Amino acid sequence: MHQTTITRNKALEILQQYTTEEFLIRHAITLEAIMRYFAGEYAPEEVDYWAMVGLLHDIDFEQYPEEHCQKAPELLRQHNIGEDMIRSILSHAYGICSDVEPVEMMEKILFAMDELSGLIGACALVRPSKSCQDMNYSSLRKKFKDKRFAAGCSRETIERGAVMLDWTLQELLEKGLTAMQAVEEEIEAEMQALM
Repeated sequence: MHQTTITRNKALEILQQYTTEEFLIRHAITLEAIMRYFAGEYAPEEVDYWAMVGLLHDIDFEQYPEEHCQKAPELLRQHNIGEDMIRSILSHAYGICSDVEPVEMMEKILFAMDELSGLIGACALVRPSKSCQDMNYSSLRKKFKDKRFAAGCSRETIERGAVMLDWTLQELLEKGLTAMQAVEEEIEAEMQALM
């Protein structure tokens, strides 16, 4: 079982030390909320650990985009982040810019939701409501199939995430959408407080 050795305030401070772009801060806050949501279902005793991994997963991305996941361990160690948390963080980019394979449920969810949350977020932005609350599986699936829509969100990575989790693609899309709907308000409130 993982214990988090870092408070949320400290993790947020570390995030903001290396990340200033609103888009990237929103992405980190989104992954934190999603991971907290899934931990509630799969590992209630590790909620804070899952959430902090989500919050810090892209710690080196803004300042070192060419060295993403290569600089992260060094930055995180400077803040006394434990090796198990560093390992979990590195696993989110497996086969992309990291050779750390997701093996735990938490790492697999992080891997899948990193890209999927971006796709769902992009889908929400083109809706009249600008929200995912009124989005359903079939509209998400349609956007998933349209390779030109949110082309930066790797469908292949999302599909690999589903395989890792032993979920069908439909299960992953549905669970991901449910999670995003559950945490959307919380993310908005957090962003307003931060920006």
